[in-house]
Amino acid sequence: MVSLAGSQSPSGSTTRIRSHGRSMRTIRSHFYEDANYSPPPPPARSASVSEVLTDSVVDFHLRELSAASGTAASKSASIDAATDLLELSRDFSDFSSFSSDISGELQKLALTPSRAIESRPPYDFDADDTDAVDSVSVGAVEPAVRSSVETLRSGSDAEKRAAAARIRLLAKHRSDFRSLIGGSGAIEALVPLLRSTDPAAQENAVTALLNLSLEESNKDPVTAAGAIKPLVYALRTGTATAKQNAACALLSLSMIEDNRTTIGVLGAIPPLISLLINGSARGKKDALTTLYKLCSARQNKGRAVSAGAVGPLVGLVGERRSGMAEKAMVVLGSLAEVEEGRAAIMEEGGITALVEAIEEGPARGREFAVMALLQLCADSPHCRGLLVREGAIPPLVALSQSGSARAKHKAETLLGYLREQRQDGALSGMAR
Repeated sequence: MVSLAGSQSPSGSTTRIRSHGRSMRTIRSHFYEDANYSPPPPPARSASVSEVLTDSVVDFHLRELSAASGTAASKSASIDAATDLLELSRDFSDFSSFSSDISGELQKLALTPSRAIESRPPYDFDADDTDAVDSVSVGAVEPAVRSSVETLRSGSDAEKRAAAARIRLLAKHRSDFRSLIGGSGAIEALVPLLRSTDPAAQENAVTALLNLSLEESNKDPVTAAGAIKPLVYALRTGTATAKQNAACALLSLSMIEDNRTTIGVLGAIPPLISLLINGSARGKKDALTTLYKLCSARQNKGRAVSAGAVGPLVGLVGERRSGMAEKAMVVLGSLAEVEEGRAAIMEEGGITALVEAIEEGPARGREFAVMALLQLCADSPHCRGLLVREGAIPPLVALSQSGSARAKHKAETLLGYLREQRQDGALSGMAR
């Protein structure tokens, strides 16, 4: 890797770019600096760039995976909305939809003391046996649910832990079970356990609420029960599985638009970034998806930047084998819609990483990298200048000639921006 050198932006801040003449990309770009070269003309531009992710389905329909994430300003290009959005949702779908317990293997009450297990009310099926659960009527489950809710309200600590585990199991598989449990008072009884000092009890409560929140009709009751703040607490303090499932539960609740800002205000973004840095592969993916959803609220973009999200995201762009590079690029594109996000991406070497993704990454990665750079450059002549100096023109020209139709369109649009940048620079040089 070529070392980075500091370059002063017009505002005086330091931006990390490559030393001139040190990368083959930069050297090749000099051939394109000739006055006779003109990048392909940009296509017709609309007033805004709209980024929306449509429905994504893995194990169940997770509605409104992402809402419109705002507009980029007067010089932004159309990003072929309908096609782009469908493709984006498909690319997120390998981790952004979640089923109950997807973030951690169900432990089948392995940590539950034998006394608590013995106190379990009898019912004639194994709640973790999918075939058995599928054949059980709601009426057969109702006594177990009532008993578990009573135990959550008045039982011993060990009994509450076991009761939360039973609710977690029962809510795992079926929509009608989740509806039944949601109306039983279990939600309100589970919320206090989110702050339990017993890690197993906290984990069971987190995962039970995640499973219940998958039912659309339970999202409002979980929110009304005051679950968001203690879920954030569990995200900070819980076991690895509790943290991952808390992230997923917050993602599920963020399907309610009004909750996104609330979740950000209550402090979810810093622990999500911590999970993104320190979590397992599953935890990182959960954190990344939840961050994207929260950052569809403009106020949360600034919170994410201030909490240090950009550095880890830029790092993920360069991890070709992680399976998360393209997703990180999408989140970077979202953060690039605000001025502080653009500044942080430049400061953290994001332009270098994104250009390298265009030059060296897989076909899908190149497309996402161009989309992120479009968000960066739409309203920032400074970003465009850095992009030219980074040697982006040759790989963009190559992509405009050999990429998919959508990749070609985006590359041509970005090349059009760079051509405008060079023309503006030439005019400035002529001024006296």
